[in-house]
Amino acid sequence: MMGRKMEWAAKGNHLGGIPRKMTIMAVGTFAKAVANLLNTTTVQNAETLIRLVRSRPPGVPLLTVSNHMSTLDDPVMWGFKGFPITDAKLARWVLAAEDICFKNTVLSYFFRLGKCIPITRGGGIYQEHMNEALDRLRDGSWLHTFPEGKVCQEDAPIRRLKWGTASLIARAPVTPIVLPIVHHGFDKVMPENYAFGRRPPFPLCRKNIKIIVGEPIEFDLLKMKQMALSTSKDSSIRIDGWPSTTPCGLNQAAQRHLYTTISEKIRMVMERIRVLSKTHLKL
Repeated sequence: MMGRKMEWAAKGNHLGGIPRKMTIMAVGTFAKAVANLLNTTTVQNAETLIRLVRSRPPGVPLLTVSNHMSTLDDPVMWGFKGFPITDAKLARWVLAAEDICFKNTVLSYFFRLGKCIPITRGGGIYQEHMNEALDRLRDGSWLHTFPEGKVCQEDAPIRRLKWGTASLIARAPVTPIVLPIVHHGFDKVMPENYAFGRRPPFPLCRKNIKIIVGEPIEFDLLKMKQMALSTSKDSSIRIDGWPSTTPCGLNQAAQRHLYTTISEKIRMVMERIRVLSKTHLKL
């Protein structure tokens, strides 16, 4: 099993925490400039997000999920006025694509300081860095994921979600508060096909960004696990890299059923927010 890439740089006590604080401060300042000076950003229900980031019951993690419209979604989506984006202690952990953010030693060190966890696309939901994400939830931290798995700039319904986020919710020792977020406009700030099929070298300006924060999604995991067990009797299913049975007794078929059910619930909530927000945008 491969180890965790440059995990030492992601620790809060690395060099007294100074490199992390400097990185979060610099990135946060950049995000605020893009969100508020270069563009216009409006947020609905921002108070719910800010409250949950600043204050949660002890040991209860926060898991925010959002659609993925550009490579700038994170950190710029946290740059709106009133959000404590430059506070290193409150800053989110985020799952980041290893092939984009961790191409070399310098980038790896930078993104590790920025509280990013490298995820190998196609590496499966039980890869070692997913265990690291699970550790952050176990710590009661805030973790953000893009459950669609990749950037999509089409004006289309929320796609089928990857199982990684669902597996974190199901496996976390304490069920996280799951907060859905849907945004619009980042595809205009950082379009994938700007010139000659490439992104622009810098964020574009004078665009409108709209962020809609939903309400926490409730999960009755005990009931969902019982349902998964009762409807997934086929023990012949084998998925490489998955445990044959989880600590709570779920075989691979039941695991797949559970993760699909959780993912679909999140997708439906996000799609409902997306549709409502599109309606408001037209008014």
